[in-house]
Amino acid sequence: MADHAFRIVNVFAEAPLEGNPLAVFEDGRGLDDATMQALALQFNLSETTFILPSSQGSARVRIFTPTFEMPFAGHPTLGTAHVVRALGPAGLDGNSVTLEMKAGLIRVSARGDEWTLEAKPPRVRAAAAPREVLATMLGVDASALTAEPMWVDTGSEQLVIPLASANAVRQCAPDAALLARDGSVALPGGGKRSMAYVWAYDGPDAVVARFFFSKHGAIVEDPGTGSACANLGGWLVATNAALPRSLVISQGDAVGRHCRLGLTVDEARRIFVSGRVIELGRGSISL
Repeated sequence: MADHAFRIVNVFAEAPLEGNPLAVFEDGRGLDDATMQALALQFNLSETTFILPSSQGSARVRIFTPTFEMPFAGHPTLGTAHVVRALGPAGLDGNSVTLEMKAGLIRVSARGDEWTLEAKPPRVRAAAAPREVLATMLGVDASALTAEPMWVDTGSEQLVIPLASANAVRQCAPDAALLARDGSVALPGGGKRSMAYVWAYDGPDAVVARFFFSKHGAIVEDPGTGSACANLGGWLVATNAALPRSLVISQGDAVGRHCRLGLTVDEARRIFVSGRVIELGRGSISL
């Protein structure tokens, strides 16, 4: 039997009990895939990560939801980078780390406890469902969809749906069956995942956003979604928005976990997502 140390951090947090929680195992060596998956289910957070040695970066990271492994996700990237810095591997300068993930090498930099990742260049495709169908899926009036919804992939493909107003975002009440039908994407290892990221401007440089996904036939709402924030940057690039652009995104209020995310798209069309990370506690599991 061996002890496996972990830390709990909150990402995109402005206070210790806000943000999106993440469990980070400090050393994933000796844990096979099935055990990692079982530990992610045990914690039952949106993601759990495992730090491993890397010959290409500061660390190799594997990301598991309670049911499957992800090639990339935003808040696990920022939260794990915070722990990698705290563990102090050789050659780490304290202000930047490079994480090797299944989606590739992700560079993450810090100013204090505010972490920023640079996302991959976006790949986009049109949403197959008409706007009226997507409006019904979200439980809002068709007039709420005034701009182009599309699938965007800067590391994790998601359906990005712009809405006409912040109130429309707050009023969303998705239908699980319709989300499974019209918001599904194939997973790399087989199967499908259903999701929708809805957002609207709430001022010149402010955005209100919500991220919904289906789980066991029900709708679940994620409090702070860095990959979707990056995909919003991809949507701005794909729609030829005026650049550079910096936005502050509020997410998670509807589920009592306020998150504050920063999004910057520079003149070179590079996409950056940022957020504060707060360590909440540490522990170990004996297996």
